[in-house]
Amino acid sequence: MNTSMHFHTFAVDQPSNDRKTTSPFFRFVLACLLACVGLNTYAEDVQREYQLAEGDSIKVTVFQNTDLTLETRVSENGSITFPLIGKIQIGGLPIAAAEQKIAAALQDGGFMKGPQVNIVVLQIVGNQVSVLGQVAKPGSYPLKTSNTRISQLLATAGGIASSGGSLVVLSGTRNHQTFRKQIDLDTIYQDGKTEEDVVLEAGDSLFVPKAPMFYIYGEAQRAGAYPLERHMTVRQALAIGGGLTPRGTERGLTIKRQVGENISIVKPDLDDVLQAGDVLFVKESLF
Repeated sequence: MNTSMHFHTFAVDQPSNDRKTTSPFFRFVLACLLACVGLNTYAEDVQREYQLAEGDSIKVTVFQNTDLTLETRVSENGSITFPLIGKIQIGGLPIAAAEQKIAAALQDGGFMKGPQVNIVVLQIVGNQVSVLGQVAKPGSYPLKTSNTRISQLLATAGGIASSGGSLVVLSGTRNHQTFRKQIDLDTIYQDGKTEEDVVLEAGDSLFVPKAPMFYIYGEAQRAGAYPLERHMTVRQALAIGGGLTPRGTERGLTIKRQVGENISIVKPDLDDVLQAGDVLFVKESLF
């Protein structure tokens, strides 16, 4: 999956009063971020910098040394083979750190002084997560930053479809152990429980199931199946069904409800809360 390119430049420091520790692009980003959101936000942004992974396609260039330009993929063991220095491990490193490592190897090997190395990520393959189920654009997506959260992934996937529910399931691996967690999106978006907005890791899978349904039939204007919203009452369900027909009556409403392996018949009040799978029957008035 092609992604927007990540561009960084690293120059090895030289003993000089005029120390060049960061690229012009980096200083430009720093200035903009400091002006807009302050030092803390910038520090967080640096921390989130993408880490190179197995299978990623990259282009490495060295300023004023076109013969060292290399397009390659990060191998299964996280290495690339670079001219002059041979095999070098960059898997798992942020892009800037990988640039620094290559530049240092070129200088320490005596091949050049103060090399300026920059890496462009052409295609992100290794750090992928999957989003499945009731979203607008299910599929695999790259983790472009190291603290991508569930809410960000769902936004990338186009958001939850109208048929999707608010309880999603995240599965993957944490500390070499199988990880599975059910997350209520309403607690994130409505209750502000940001700790539930879990940070994703490579290989994670997020599944958005269909929303629970309720059913209405009998003397309702629009009998059928509808998504069940949280804390929906019988009164609200009748409204979603378009109200009663001229022959319908609120008296004698019944709900068929699955209880274990049995079906029970419930006679509800209008303010009773529906449950997933409830079948609401509107009787015909006898008069």
